[in-house]
Amino acid sequence: MVATIARQIALPLAQGAGAAARIVTGDANEQVVAALCNPAAWPYRTAILTGPPRSGKSLLARWFAEGGRGEAVDDAPLLAEDALFHRWNSAQQSGTPLLIVGGAQAWRITLPDLRSRLGAALQLPIGQPGDAMAADLLMAHAEQRGLLLGPDAAEYLVPRAGRSFALLERLTAEIDRLSLERKAPATQTVWRAALEAVMGPAEPRLL
Repeated sequence: MVATIARQIALPLAQGAGAAARIVTGDANEQVVAALCNPAAWPYRTAILTGPPRSGKSLLARWFAEGGRGEAVDDAPLLAEDALFHRWNSAQQSGTPLLIVGGAQAWRITLPDLRSRLGAALQLPIGQPGDAMAADLLMAHAEQRGLLLGPDAAEYLVPRAGRSFALLERLTAEIDRLSLERKAPATQTVWRAALEAVMGPAEPRLL
């Protein structure tokens, strides 16, 4: 399934010579996006966004903040806990929704007051993409790179690739690299070589 505008959130982020960055929406993040559109419903006006690597957490946080929906704190586990607690207090005093971006899972918080506050916040986990979203992700990554993939690319690649945001991004990058290196279109021969490079050789998926 080729990605469409209706299934993506456009962001003003140019990436190289390709198209602007987009957040692909699908089964892994549809509920998250819906919640980000309605921060007034969050308990204590606070939400915690978590998800796998390269799943678009930072892009969603930027879209949330730049859209005037509230404030966002990216890479929150890397901040000092007292500083994060201060951000939470400031948001409560001003009545501003606060989106806190974590990692792949909840992190260990040692400051009791902060732990209790964030424990009461809305939890927004991004899951793993299903087939339709994986196809959209492949096409979106190719679009951002200015890489032309044929209409059969997703149908061929998705069943043979894993369901990982990071892996799908790496696979597209490898297809782009091989296509440029060989000075050849990104056809099935290049797709197979990219699959082997990213996921390993001698697998039935390469047939």
